[in-house]
Amino acid sequence: MNLPNKLTVARLILTGVFVATLSIDLPYAKTAALFLFSIAAITDFLDGYLARKHDLITDFGKLMDPLADKVLMASGFVMLCSQESTRTLFPAWVVVAILTREFLVTGLRLVASAEGKILAAEKLGKHKTIWQIITVIYFLLYLASEDPGLQWLARLFELKLLSPTTAGLVLIAVTLILTVWSGFGYLWKNRSLLRDM
Repeated sequence: MNLPNKLTVARLILTGVFVATLSIDLPYAKTAALFLFSIAAITDFLDGYLARKHDLITDFGKLMDPLADKVLMASGFVMLCSQESTRTLFPAWVVVAILTREFLVTGLRLVASAEGKILAAEKLGKHKTIWQIITVIYFLLYLASEDPGLQWLARLFELKLLSPTTAGLVLIAVTLILTVWSGFGYLWKNRSLLRDM
């Protein structure tokens, strides 16, 4: 297994540890979860960069990299929706819309795979992922501001422009729009696969 694929597998493992960490009520758990999610997100950029730079692109990477991204992002959104501090800020219907898009695209990839085709990630989908990561990290920072080590961040979130009800809602809106738009674009571009079903 080459390095980019190892990073992809590492992202899946980090995602599991992130979920476990954010699920426990211990001091600094939210700070640790922020750190774990950030490291996992960095592997998302690194594995693709290294695969392209060193010509290490494999079928495993084409299938597993987007899947690992989806597992990471789905975990991030579900965990935010389940936290008391962010539950009202991050509505469940937004998470359902995002997950629906991800399941549909993954299903389409499985249909293509059954026909011997590999559907790689597209540019708009990558932009969508970047905004999803930014959104989750913003809300994880907000949660981590409750921990003793990062309480100084709470003052920043009290500023109108940086508050969850302003910056947070803008990030959610941008993420939702890009997620739905990229999903429709992906389905439309590959509609021939759906016609053959």
